[in-house]
Amino acid sequence: MRTLPLKRIENLCEVTSSKRIYASELVSSGVPFLKSKEIIEIVGGQTSHSNPLFISEDRFQKIVAQTGALEEGDILLTSRGTLGVPYIVKATDRFHFADGNLTWFRRFKQLDSGYLAYFFLSPLGKAELAKCVIGSSQQAYTIAALRKVEIALPSLLEQQQIANTLSAYDDLIDNSRRRIRILESMARALYREWFVKMNAPQHLKTQIRRGQLGELCDLARERYSEKMHADRPLLDLSRMPQRSLGPEDLGAASELTTSRILFEPGDTLFGAIRCYLHKVSAVHFSGVTNTSVLVLRPKISAFRSLVAIIASDADTISWADTHSTGTKMPVVNGDILKTMPASLPSESVAEAFEVATGPMLDMIGVLSNRIQNLRRTRNLLLPRLLSGQVPIRELAA
Repeated sequence: MRTLPLKRIENLCEVTSSKRIYASELVSSGVPFLKSKEIIEIVGGQTSHSNPLFISEDRFQKIVAQTGALEEGDILLTSRGTLGVPYIVKATDRFHFADGNLTWFRRFKQLDSGYLAYFFLSPLGKAELAKCVIGSSQQAYTIAALRKVEIALPSLLEQQQIANTLSAYDDLIDNSRRRIRILESMARALYREWFVKMNAPQHLKTQIRRGQLGELCDLARERYSEKMHADRPLLDLSRMPQRSLGPEDLGAASELTTSRILFEPGDTLFGAIRCYLHKVSAVHFSGVTNTSVLVLRPKISAFRSLVAIIASDADTISWADTHSTGTKMPVVNGDILKTMPASLPSESVAEAFEVATGPMLDMIGVLSNRIQNLRRTRNLLLPRLLSGQVPIRELAA
């Protein structure tokens, strides 16, 4: 394995930040103003934000005149809070970003920005970034330290080939995410048509009544046993960017330091703590989650899709938020959630709805598994390509 030359990032690109924006400058609409949180959501596939912020067009134009605008291929790196998440700016992007929250890498010289982004994601890159951290309770990177980061640099052509190889996996992941969003939108639209607008097929309308969510599902409370369940995957809703009918990010049950609870195929997981109350996921496999998550188990299999879609509906999220208790860390009580008003179908209506939407949920599960496998393969390949352990020419062959 050859030894690649090390070069400081400050000699390969400009490392800077943005013009500071004060709270008084925020407006109700205009040019989006993004912080680390929103960049992380975009990287995770989220297309909208829970609390969007904006600055005026006039303020944005003045900033561009002073510092220049973001350009395609520039990199933003989260530099406060959740550290080290890179985002490659797209040609269609038009926004301003928070000073100190995000570090701006631009004007590259003999350095491919895609290669730099994957370097930040590699074990070697993470080790270098760890040297740049200051603070304890609120960790952050300093621009001065980031400029001193050293990166092993093959030729520009090899950098581009490596970045293209790895980005092919990300393109497939993005494509699967888009398909999931379409399927979710279709399933939710059909639910609202049948059970909110009450426009179910004529012969089924009379078989739908009002009741409570608890008539459709129970709360599963089986605890994890290391002896019996050690091989089950962990699904931590706090890692998910938004509510979804298909979980992507899985870990090992041993990663949890809190109490653990089991779930089964067909269950729906509902985040019960305010910090991820909007996180909901239908599951297609047996696994483990933490006890801050409610496991909703359909009373009969025909209720599977209906329970999953009700749990992920915006009205349900709003109702749960309103009925949460506590101040510092509001929590949704599962027994209270079961009292939420819901449309209750007869078994024949539920079966008809399952026939219509069940295949959508099943395909979402397939696509979620595909995303997990693509991400796993990319992450295995990433350090080997960047270290030269696997020469890019071998993959091309």
